[in-house]
Amino acid sequence: MVLFGADRLTEGASALARRMNVPEIIIGLTIVAAGTSAPELFVSLVSALKGTPDLAVGNVVGSNTMNAMLIVGCAAMVAPMTISRPTVKKDIPFSVGASVLLILLALDQFLGRIDGIILLVGFAAFMTYTLMQAKKGQVEAVMDGKQLTPWLSVLYLVVGLAMLVAGSNLFVDSASSVAYALGISEGVVGLTVVAGGTSLPELATSVVAARKGQSAIAIGNVIGSNVFNILMILGLTATISPLQIQGITTLDMAVMLLSVALVWLFSFTRFTVERWEGALLVGGYGVYLWWLISNL
Repeated sequence: MVLFGADRLTEGASALARRMNVPEIIIGLTIVAAGTSAPELFVSLVSALKGTPDLAVGNVVGSNTMNAMLIVGCAAMVAPMTISRPTVKKDIPFSVGASVLLILLALDQFLGRIDGIILLVGFAAFMTYTLMQAKKGQVEAVMDGKQLTPWLSVLYLVVGLAMLVAGSNLFVDSASSVAYALGISEGVVGLTVVAGGTSLPELATSVVAARKGQSAIAIGNVIGSNVFNILMILGLTATISPLQIQGITTLDMAVMLLSVALVWLFSFTRFTVERWEGALLVGGYGVYLWWLISNL
């Protein structure tokens, strides 16, 4: 329901934006980018509102770690990933910076409204810079050219939003029940099961793109999603409902930062993530999962 809702919402919003003559590059950098992160947004927001902040934070931290290590790693193992210069010089540094900012703000195990506003300001700065680069023609965007009638676009919006809300409620309730039944923390469930579920669009898209030789776009979407997850999703969630973090450790945050830093490091080698580097990322993610499970 969550994934279907995100797809419909994105298609409807994109179709309406085109009819209002919004430039395709702007649609790609805003509506489509937000659409791929809609599962994380709604699941985290519903988690916070239902009083399970560890699921909200775990979802974002786990999704970002999975994006950088498992998704990029798997895609690179399918075919070496060529990374564009703008991604290496702008997107990945922004992702590293966002991760550092989150770690600093969460040192007291609490994300309050002021912290949320700081994250949202960071997101506004990121979007402003990205849109400026887009106007200079330095950002690539690939759009789905699907044409919809105005009424069908609105229907997609309404149905997509309804599915996202309903699916997120079911997802959070089920994840909380699993954590309670197994006697493990909601943070661990958020880092693993919930993060994996909400990262499915990125995983499928990146692997398929790698097979088609469109790896630069795939890794750009993954890294952009990481920035969106931290600055927009946690920023908005903490602003609406302050988050008391207990089940997410400093080590979990550090692994998230290390995963993005490794992708950045590998990117400097001929602007390519080789197969062996992808295998190293996947292996590292496996070790992290083993550590999480062994410490239940």
